[in-house]
Amino acid sequence: MKALHFGAGNIGKGFIGYLLNKTGYDVCFVDVNLQMVDSFNKNNSYLVEILDDTHTVETISPVTALNSITQEEDVIDAIVNADLITTSVGVNNLPRIANIISKGLLKRAKKDKRKLDIIANENAINATSTLKQEIAQHVTNSEMKEITSFVGFPNSAIDRLALSKNSEEGEIALVEPFYEWIINKSEMVNLDLPLIENAIYVEDLKPFIERKLYIVNMGHATTAYIGFLAKESTVQSALGNPTIESFVRKTLNEASQYIIQRFNFKSEDMTAFIEKTLKRFKNKNISDDILRVGRSPIRKLSYDERLTKPTRELFDLGLPIDHLTMALAAGFLFNNPSDEESVNLQEYISEKGIDKAILHFTKIESKTIRDRIKENYYLFKNENNELISLLNMNEGEVKC
Repeated sequence: MKALHFGAGNIGKGFIGYLLNKTGYDVCFVDVNLQMVDSFNKNNSYLVEILDDTHTVETISPVTALNSITQEEDVIDAIVNADLITTSVGVNNLPRIANIISKGLLKRAKKDKRKLDIIANENAINATSTLKQEIAQHVTNSEMKEITSFVGFPNSAIDRLALSKNSEEGEIALVEPFYEWIINKSEMVNLDLPLIENAIYVEDLKPFIERKLYIVNMGHATTAYIGFLAKESTVQSALGNPTIESFVRKTLNEASQYIIQRFNFKSEDMTAFIEKTLKRFKNKNISDDILRVGRSPIRKLSYDERLTKPTRELFDLGLPIDHLTMALAAGFLFNNPSDEESVNLQEYISEKGIDKAILHFTKIESKTIRDRIKENYYLFKNENNELISLLNMNEGEVKC
């Protein structure tokens, strides 16, 4: 079986390629990094280190690679011959690979129209649907109709922390022990292939996508923004402070009520999921940089994103949002000169004030919510040296 994977980054190597290889696929990576492509082809393998207590190192083989810029025809032929196509290039880069994929699919259509599924594994909701729309921009309506007659575009939700380090053996992918790859089976067309090892197949992906975004990603961002104010350098060091850990847990508990109300998850299941999430965050074998986790605050503070949507939804339900509004306020104070969005956010606040910034970036209509974020913003800004005392002080307050 042949799998073609676009993107030889940390997720591609340490997660998607890793599981495809264990399922029995010969994995061919497509990337623009010439050094990475050459390394794969020279060694026919790469290394993955599991960030557990024993730091297990696994060799992933066989693998090959193609350069999408200098080997376009080879990539097109690989699309024709693939049994499965996957991506992990970042959602903003999907338009960049759509053209070459469309060329490969049109050539495949002329050859034999074997059924094929394409799965975009990006940190975004319905990324495969986005890729499908981008492919449609490069073909006619009739060609797209022909493509969709034999190509499925199942969406997925992925969750695994993936980093990397350099060594004498080359770059090694570093991954946490936990992972979750959930695939919408109802959108697949080729059901004859073996199921991907340890992937979860569901008929409705939305509950799992939202659980990941509004619990895992939300909790990660909350830890980063509160940790930044506490002058912590990593997520792990931040959660080593019992007050911060308690605050993050209570923020997760608040957000979980949105998931419970929206998708009928059981309360005890969400409690267990939150504890598992915090255990992942506290993994002492990982050094998760606060500035990396908190980057792109404008995106993370936007209307349907991890912090803002559960806050809006819970307020409409008359449920508590105390900790969520504090987390949002902390996000507006995230100030990393190396992060373009952070710089733009702070410049906007400086020029137009926090009132307009909250409305502009979150698009929250409720003045009550905006006022609460603003109140917490000034509390954090004016009491920065006593952050822990401030968090403790607010633990007893409940506002509905």
